Amino acid sequence: MTPNSALTPTHKTLISNNHIIESVIGQFGFLRDADENFRSIFFKHANLARLDAPHPICDQGDQCGHLALLLSGTARVYKLGENGRELTLYRIGPGESCILTASCIISDKPFPAFAICETPIEAVIINTSEVKLWTHQHTLWRNYIFSLISDRLGDVISVVEEIAFRRVDRRLASYLLQPGIASEEGDIQITHQAIASDLGTSREVVSRILKDFEHQGLISVTRGFVHLNDTNGLATKTREN
Repeated sequence: MTPNSALTPTHKTLISNNHIIESVIGQFGFLRDADENFRSIFFKHANLARLDAPHPICDQGDQCGHLALLLSGTARVYKLGENGRELTLYRIGPGESCILTASCIISDKPFPAFAICETPIEAVIINTSEVKLWTHQHTLWRNYIFSLISDRLGDVISVVEEIAFRRVDRRLASYLLQPGIASEEGDIQITHQAIASDLGTSREVVSRILKDFEHQGLISVTRGFVHLNDTNGLATKTREN
């Protein structure tokens, strides 16, 4: 997730604190399963990096100089069309890493998208040289990299299927019903542009559909917020032909 020129951590330090080491091991299963030899090698080469939001992590075409394993915060990976429209491919949260970076490191290809911090992030970063060496020498690490690519690839395919085959109003209704997106009071703090980027459509289309939902009494829209009035009605929308 961290090409060389775009990543400028506000802090970058070796990991020597036992509490942080235990936290890192707790978040990544391959380290929990690793023997002491690989753990020693891993933490010898691992650095702790912090970035503020909305700090750009990388641009399309950058070479990948590190692989980042997130400990806290959220990063967004997206494509940018010639018309300026954004399409969110996936987000990376605590305990996760970026498949595009892993793939680019293994294949020596430039990063094919953009990535940005949505919130302040803290991550363990591993240099490209170690990522490649460990992939050849350590089965546990190799399995982690390939399972990472396999799992995330399914997410990207789902995005493509949603855009290609599912109506935008159904997709928007499903988006608003995502677990954890709304507060207990039913409020979602989000802009129309942010929704459009996640759904791969235009802000104008999102605004029109939200207005339709509002006229039907399903939601209420105020500046920067969407309030869910009728979740059952929205659930019905997700199934309409």
